[in-house]
Amino acid sequence: MNIYGTLGPKCKDEETLKAMFNAGMTGMRLNLSHVTLHDAAKEIETFHRAAESSGIAADLLIDMQGPELRIRKPGTILILKDHDTIVLDPSEDGPDTAAGERADSLICVHVPEIIRESLLPGQEVLIDDGKISCRVISDAPDSEKGRGRVYAEVLRGGILKDKKSIALPGADVWPPTLTKTDLINISAAREYGVTGLMQPFVRNAEDLKTVRAALNAAGAGCIRILAKIENRTGLSHIETLLPYADEFVIARGDLGNSMPLWELPAAQKRLARTVKKGGKQLMIVTQMLASMEHSRVPTRAEVCDIFNAVLDGADSVMVTGETAAGDYPADVIRYLANTAHEAEKFLLEGI
Repeated sequence: MNIYGTLGPKCKDEETLKAMFNAGMTGMRLNLSHVTLHDAAKEIETFHRAAESSGIAADLLIDMQGPELRIRKPGTILILKDHDTIVLDPSEDGPDTAAGERADSLICVHVPEIIRESLLPGQEVLIDDGKISCRVISDAPDSEKGRGRVYAEVLRGGILKDKKSIALPGADVWPPTLTKTDLINISAAREYGVTGLMQPFVRNAEDLKTVRAALNAAGAGCIRILAKIENRTGLSHIETLLPYADEFVIARGDLGNSMPLWELPAAQKRLARTVKKGGKQLMIVTQMLASMEHSRVPTRAEVCDIFNAVLDGADSVMVTGETAAGDYPADVIRYLANTAHEAEKFLLEGI
């Protein structure tokens, strides 16, 4: 069983990393949505040093930017309240006002230009893994038509921070598979000891072929591809994706944004069954121990979730913000690893 944490500010020192390895961690994820491998060089070196001193041949997984959409450079924190009207600005040249400034006396949120044509009245807009929900209510007035700004009503408010994800359920938005930054990171992957590449929002086999071609071109063909299934498109194409990735990741954050949450458990089980039947490795992630960002002890529901993920066929389980930004990274890994191993023992009992 592979046990992964996520590298971040709360677990970047050698002693904390060694404690995490001693608690059962076998590898870590580095989120490259906001940084490059070069930016994280010091943290990566510390990670490798801690793994070596702990006697662990640890995996280093890089999570690419890929076709994920994010708001652009807010510059400050925004507070969005229920029933607020806000402006969504997809202007291609980037924001010309800092977030928190006003457009037509309303808060302005700068969104990717590629979603411009999909910002139609009635379109739902999910921000920060669905923590914030809005609905487009009208086009901008004539004074703003050339900019493409639109009005939206906040249905579920919250605190909006820098570069958070944005999703438009049901909209046909098709960003490129790899960004320029992704290609730079792929070219440096072997140098930094990367063993696996997590490709987000996989939509079809061409996405995975593109990633493999980029790895081969960089002389990094030995690096494993982990395909993240995060939307209905990837879900519907899962059988055609099987030959082109080494492992499949059920990424429940954005996958849960693409459907009513009560449908997510069945989607997880169907995906797991298909992946295991196809003879591929399986990882299940997202909010496995979310309460432990600020608590030393998880909820009973969380440990049951981990246990059931292993029963569903998971070969790997991973936490994200729980270790990257949480208060108790080593305790998180201890609960994650011990619960997963208990599930493996249960399976061996054959009950």
